[in-house]
Amino acid sequence: MFKSFVIFLFFYISIQTMNSQNIAYFKEGDESFAEVIIDDDLIFTCRVAGLNNSGPYVILLHGFPETSRMWKRLIEDLSKKNFKVIAPDQRGYSKGARPKKVKDYSIYHLTNDVINIADTFGIDNFHLVGHDWGAAVGWSVSKAFNERLLSYSALSVPHIDAFSDAIQNDKIQKKKSYYISLFRLRLLPELYFSISNYRNLKNLWSSSSQKEIKDYMSVFSQKNAIRSALNWYRATNLKSENKIGVIEVPTLLIYGENDMAIASKGVDETHKLINAPYTLKKINSTHWLIQDSYEVVYNEILNHLKKHND
Repeated sequence: MFKSFVIFLFFYISIQTMNSQNIAYFKEGDESFAEVIIDDDLIFTCRVAGLNNSGPYVILLHGFPETSRMWKRLIEDLSKKNFKVIAPDQRGYSKGARPKKVKDYSIYHLTNDVINIADTFGIDNFHLVGHDWGAAVGWSVSKAFNERLLSYSALSVPHIDAFSDAIQNDKIQKKKSYYISLFRLRLLPELYFSISNYRNLKNLWSSSSQKEIKDYMSVFSQKNAIRSALNWYRATNLKSENKIGVIEVPTLLIYGENDMAIASKGVDETHKLINAPYTLKKINSTHWLIQDSYEVVYNEILNHLKKHND
C-alpha cells in the first residue's frame, strides 16, 4: 500500500511539474498575466489574480469584439473575495493561439480550450462565467464537462438551443441577428472593421472607456486578429439542427433588456433546458452588461458563486 502511495505521489508531482513548465507568469502595470501552453502547442495569454487564495477557481470567457480586458474590474473584485481568477484571451485573440483555418474555430475547439487551460493550471473544478460568444462557449462547456463545473453564469446569451431556435423562428431575433450572416462573409467584414483607423470597430465599444478601447486595439490591430475573431462566426452554424441539450449545472443568466443583439425569446425559453438550480436576472441594461451595469452584474455573479461553492 505504501509503495502504491509513493507511485501515486511521484506521478502527481511529475504532472504538476510538467504543467508548471507550461505556464509563464509576468506583470504589466497593475495586472498579472500568464502565458499558458496547451497540448496542441497553442499559447493563451490569460489575466490572472488571486492564485494564492484558498477559494475556488473562476474562469472568465470574453465575447466579441472584446478580450479578457473586459473583466479587469471583476477579476480584481473576485480575487479580493478569495477566488482564484483566470481570464484567457481566447482562440484567435491570443497572439500565440491564432490558427489560420476556419475549421480551427469550431465550438468543439473553443470548448476544449477552456478545459485544456484548466488542466494546465491543474484545476479539477471551477466556476465559469461567459459573456456574448464567451457565454455560448460556456453553455457548451456546461454540457460537455458538467462534472468539472461548480456553477455557470451566462451574460447576455441564452442557452444555445433556445437562441438557435429563436434565430430561426422569432421575428425580433431574426432582425437582431442580421449581422451574423454579414460576419460570415469572407474578407469584407475585415475590411469594414479596419478602414479609417478601425473606426467601425471602435464604434462598437460605445460603453467602453478610452483606456479600455486602447487595450482592445492592442490586440485587434495585430496581424490576422480581426479575421480570427470573425472565424468564430464562420465556423459555427447557429441555425444547425445539432443541439447540446439539457444543462445540469447550477446556472445564472443575466440579460440586458435593451440588448441590441439578443431578443427576449431565447432568454425566456432557456429555463426549459436547465435541470439544475436556475436564476434569470433581467436588468435595465444594454448588451455591454459589465460596462453599463457593473454593480448589479457583480453582485449577481458573486451571490451565485457563493451559493454554489461546494
